[in-house]
Amino acid sequence: MKAAILSTPQPVAQCPLQIAEVAEPQPAPGQVLLRVRACGVCRTDLHIVEGELPPQHPRITPGHQIVGEVVQAATEHVATEHVATPQLPVGSRVGVSWLGGTDGTCPYCKRGEENLCDSPTFTGYSVPGGYAEYAVARADFVFPLPASLDDRHAAPLLCAGIIGFRSLRVAGVQRGERVGLFGFGASAHLAIAVLQAWKCEVYVSTRGESHHRLAASLGATWVGNETERPPVQLDRAVTFAPSGDVVVTALASLRKGGVVAINAIHLDRMPQFDYDRLLWGERQLRSVANMTRADARDFLALAAEIGLRPKVTVFPLDQANEALMAVKNDAVDGAAVILP
Repeated sequence: MKAAILSTPQPVAQCPLQIAEVAEPQPAPGQVLLRVRACGVCRTDLHIVEGELPPQHPRITPGHQIVGEVVQAATEHVATEHVATPQLPVGSRVGVSWLGGTDGTCPYCKRGEENLCDSPTFTGYSVPGGYAEYAVARADFVFPLPASLDDRHAAPLLCAGIIGFRSLRVAGVQRGERVGLFGFGASAHLAIAVLQAWKCEVYVSTRGESHHRLAASLGATWVGNETERPPVQLDRAVTFAPSGDVVVTALASLRKGGVVAINAIHLDRMPQFDYDRLLWGERQLRSVANMTRADARDFLALAAEIGLRPKVTVFPLDQANEALMAVKNDAVDGAAVILP
């Protein structure tokens, strides 16, 4: 099969992914073999490709927003606490996300907090991902996809959408509240649709004129620049930009008792800030770590219910480096998707 292979992490401008012919993967017990129909491009892929996340293998195929068709069913099922393994016959269309597996035995898994597992498996990082024609995945960590979600529009939902949904949960968003989104890329432009379904007012601070236009076109109440504070105090905020300065701006925008959820696996830095002015008053800073399968199921059901269709730009597999560069430079509105 054809796959994009990362051997040496380096700036994406140097085209670190090599398109190569490699052996088709063989599923182990409890895994399904998937023909990849689409794979979303995530900012976390950039962190892997450019080495901000340390390599776990000498070679890896990135990509963790996989829409695939089951071409070989699992030979046995893995028993997992809290989650029933779906039945996935050949021909099933399923999604795969960033969290590709957990140990099921650590204290976090036993508490139902699998997103905090001590020994997780990450798709496209610790195991090969979806920048390829075929991929394998644990059968208990894939999600049947609603027929109303076509391949290219379903792919960005599988990380950007799910993790944005979890971020709203971590921030404790309630119906009708004022919510700030700081940064407006692939994840935020999906979160705004959820917030609108919850009758929330949405305030967006982001860089780039195209992102300003997109946020306004999707119904944001107010749109400002990246570190510009909204004109009202916010009940909740989610930061999507990997910037400590943006986190401080979001914190400065909160009412007393409000919450900022940081949706970033990596921050450039965390600047000093005035505790008395910004954090006192029971304001909270919370990080968002991965997602759970319950988040995925709940979000995909909601996405189908509200007819969520992300804005996408499509790239062929041969242009995987170009797709990453477009995401890095904020050159796509919405999400980038690779179609093998």
